[in-house]
Amino acid sequence: MAANRQRSTQSEQPHQTTARPVSVPAKDTGAPAVPADMPRGWRHGAVWLYLVMLAASGLALVVSFVLSAETLQMAREPGKLLSCDVNAVLSCSAVADSWQAEIVKFAGLSYPNAFFGIAAESVFCTIAVIGLARMRMPRWFAACTWFGSLAALAYSYWLTTQSLFVINALCPWCLVLCFATTIQFIAVSHATVTVQGLPTRAAGLRKYYRLNFDLMVDAVWIVALVTLILVKDGAYLFA
Repeated sequence: MAANRQRSTQSEQPHQTTARPVSVPAKDTGAPAVPADMPRGWRHGAVWLYLVMLAASGLALVVSFVLSAETLQMAREPGKLLSCDVNAVLSCSAVADSWQAEIVKFAGLSYPNAFFGIAAESVFCTIAVIGLARMRMPRWFAACTWFGSLAALAYSYWLTTQSLFVINALCPWCLVLCFATTIQFIAVSHATVTVQGLPTRAAGLRKYYRLNFDLMVDAVWIVALVTLILVKDGAYLFA
């Protein structure tokens, strides 16, 4: 009887199973879950990535202010050379006088692109400060940040290619803006994956950053950009 009662007691005990770790999303924020294979370490963390983003966005903001000031100077004193007019090719005036420098027109007025750069980069600087506070952003906000940085990069590259192959003049400040938006996009893309956890099912992207493949790709990207500029107009940059 004792043996039967012991077996009966054991059979009534619930079977214990080993719980598998799962990702738990933050509550009431709309933030994505944290996958178990998320890259770890300071290089993938919020402090480093958003600090890089803040530096790049801050530099782009300063450049936008400078370009805006020079645009106003050209409006006050038409024909006067600007401080960044080095020669016929390395010239801010040549780029600023082109239609590509004022693509937004409304009510008969043209609005310099630099004005929109001030607005956009101010937003990116603010987002970088929020990121430095190690806050998990809502999905929609993190996604909009990435698409916004992509749009800024696309415009910067469009203007750079127009300067190289259509206008045939290079604005030194525009070149700085080109590299600043590149670094900004690299940092935002990295943070979107490793800090904000988007896309949620992109295991390949997480592996890409975890194995540090991004370092090689980013280095090749920057070198290719520098090489293109040097091959096209390198002689004028050092004339």
